[in-house]
Amino acid sequence: MEHAGRVAVVTGGGSGIGRAIALRLAGAGAALAVLDCNGETAEETAAAARQLNGGSRAPAIGIAVDVSDAAAVTAAGRRVRAELGTATILVNSAGIASFDPFPSLTEAAFDRMIAVHLKGTFLVCREFLPAMAETRWGRVVNVSSTAGLNGGGPGLAHYAAAKAGVIGLTKSLAQEFGPAGITVNAIAPGLVDTPLIRGAGAPANLYDEVVRRLPVRRIGQPQDIAAACAYLVSPEAGFCTGQVLSPNGGTI
Repeated sequence: MEHAGRVAVVTGGGSGIGRAIALRLAGAGAALAVLDCNGETAEETAAAARQLNGGSRAPAIGIAVDVSDAAAVTAAGRRVRAELGTATILVNSAGIASFDPFPSLTEAAFDRMIAVHLKGTFLVCREFLPAMAETRWGRVVNVSSTAGLNGGGPGLAHYAAAKAGVIGLTKSLAQEFGPAGITVNAIAPGLVDTPLIRGAGAPANLYDEVVRRLPVRRIGQPQDIAAACAYLVSPEAGFCTGQVLSPNGGTI
């Protein structure tokens, strides 16, 4: 198993992309900490990870945590180290989404979007990267979005700004932690069919319109993003850092 003996932390692991990534890592033998604002779904993912291959995989725990809350992130970090050990794989996938036309976009909605996506990624990286650096090996993947590259479209100004910030943070951390043997990359998915997007108030024809434009003629699935993440956290990806991998079905 590729990640046997390693500890992986996945935020937003209770559903969607985060869950697919968490189960992929657990399937590769990593001990797993699933962090999610919904403690029940975090534990559900952890339980599914423990049941892989008849329950003979490495341990997995679910932790309820709002990644925008510094004290909660610190507490989660302590629990991970106490129960699993030092994490050397970190995937920041926690996120929220909403479609809000710019004239009616409130300061509170803008602040919350930045807090979860950008501040949350910062807080979680700050919690786990120092110990990772001491081991002289690590893999960090931050989930951004094509919206962070192209603006996303109407109603997504706050989301696009947050996701663009994640890319900038990723590139900076890659430079700072590369000498410690840690790679830091971003994944910028196109439209993926997840409960988050389905509940975000997207235009009714969004999925049909995207499929019509995409060369692959289908919406992305969480497993598509998990596959991309599997490469970036692998030992073979040691020469890939500060990059943005965008599985998007051919979006230009």
